[in-house]
Amino acid sequence: MEERYTAAEIRRYEAIYGRDFISPGGEASARTFLAHATLDAGSNVLDVGCGVGGSAFYMARTFGCRVDGIDLAPEAIRIAQARAAELGLDGLLTFIQGDFLEVATPRPAYDLVYSRDTFLHIPDKARLFAKVRDCLAPNGMLLFTDYVRGAAPPSEEFATYVAAHGYALETLSGYRDILAEAGLEVTRADDLTAAFIAVHREELDRLTHAELPIADVDYLTARWRRKISRAERGEQSWGLFMARKQAGT
Repeated sequence: MEERYTAAEIRRYEAIYGRDFISPGGEASARTFLAHATLDAGSNVLDVGCGVGGSAFYMARTFGCRVDGIDLAPEAIRIAQARAAELGLDGLLTFIQGDFLEVATPRPAYDLVYSRDTFLHIPDKARLFAKVRDCLAPNGMLLFTDYVRGAAPPSEEFATYVAAHGYALETLSGYRDILAEAGLEVTRADDLTAAFIAVHREELDRLTHAELPIADVDYLTARWRRKISRAERGEQSWGLFMARKQAGT
């Protein structure tokens, strides 16, 4: 997966998502989702799959909280570290390159574990959420979005797409069960299919003005149209999940 986020690919993503973001909706989506969290200058946040730092920058600027970001892609971490220094936020931010399941986190406990469209890359969901649980402070909250399987039977095209990217997709209800089994109390599991389609249509429109070579525009346009079609067919969706650490876990 880390080989997918090269400098060239990051440049493409930022052209469509906005500077510092490589996940759907860019800063607008981060702002919307983080409105569900309670953060202040005393909060410690772990950003799993932090990319080039967009959400971490937003949290540090907006709330003054400390954010530790982890990502598998070396180029993404290099960019995040450089930009944190440029923004004067490196005192609040720490970026670590590595596999979340293997690396030690800088702090023993976090008020919020946050992730954007990253967990689809991790097949061992039981191990993933056991580690998330162990990272949370007693009243800590997990907030994440992820691509999920829709209710419609998968077409051959969708199956090929999932296999080619090595995704490990769950359904909305599947995530509910996995989170509960990990000792996390699910407080929110929202189907964001309509938002997924709307965001990708907006980004598709934005591509016509993107400062990218025509070959890159054509490449991204084809990908975005396929994503929209899969979502409209009910095969691919987007989920928003929130859970809190259960007492005694």
